[in-house]
Amino acid sequence: MSQKDLQTIETNHEDMIHDAQLDYYSRRLATASSDHTIKIFNVDGDNQTLTHTITDNTAPVWQIAWAHPKFGTILASCAYDGRVLIFKEQNGSWTKIHESNKHTASVNSVAWAPHELGAILACASSDGKISILEYKDDGSWETQLIDAHGIGCNAVTWAPAAIPGSLVQTNGGNPNVNVIKKVVSAGCDNLIKIWGYKDETKSWQEEDTLDGHSDWVRDVAWAPNTGLPKSYLASCSQDKSVLIWTQEHPKAEWTHKTLGEKFPDVVWRVSWSLSGNVLAVSGGDNKVTLWKESSKGDWELLETLEESA
Repeated sequence: MSQKDLQTIETNHEDMIHDAQLDYYSRRLATASSDHTIKIFNVDGDNQTLTHTITDNTAPVWQIAWAHPKFGTILASCAYDGRVLIFKEQNGSWTKIHESNKHTASVNSVAWAPHELGAILACASSDGKISILEYKDDGSWETQLIDAHGIGCNAVTWAPAAIPGSLVQTNGGNPNVNVIKKVVSAGCDNLIKIWGYKDETKSWQEEDTLDGHSDWVRDVAWAPNTGLPKSYLASCSQDKSVLIWTQEHPKAEWTHKTLGEKFPDVVWRVSWSLSGNVLAVSGGDNKVTLWKESSKGDWELLETLEESA
């Protein structure tokens, strides 16, 4: 990819931008900033038009997440003041439809569940807890809290809803038999934890703890799964490394390998492509690198993207 393929967008934020997210159709871009605002842009090819500035937050906004369009045009945000706000666009304007104040410290990450599970939002906080907000048919929101990481939780994401291996199995009867509800969290205790929802007890239980980093885990991402048996997780850390975790089948142990050499600076974010075969890594060196697994199982650097000076 040549430098001319990289677009620069003037957002008019007055402070650092912490997150930028395209919606499901890649027609809208939302940005979150330390200036306490969220900005919404229409995206049409190479053109971006600022349409709205959301000013309901009263603290730096760390992350934003679009809900699946089946639930409407909905955006969630989390901020330094511990609040999680959920907005909906109605009749051309953005309205706050829910506010969660369950956390006692900064909320660092928000992630919507796979749409098959419903309108459910996971939030990770510096208070060490994960909150799960679920929209109910009567219009209310139900909240569950998970004590996840004692000294703080930096990121949370969801596993794909399809059970690994379901593509090569046939189960009659209940159409939800091959749907799972799992989240994975990244902590300041250097650990990654996988949590599964148990219908019998209506509670979240720790299923696995992955120990491979030597400093805070900054982000974790579960690769999209088409129902094949193997699962992939990527994690990145303050220790300047990215680990690729694999599980051959749901009952197998998780194993990991290090992606390339150590990175030159802290690695902030990891993100999979929609097909789950390319991993994007962004770090403190202001570069984004793209990686792909070879047929031999080795991870190879495809491209390095950086803004020209």
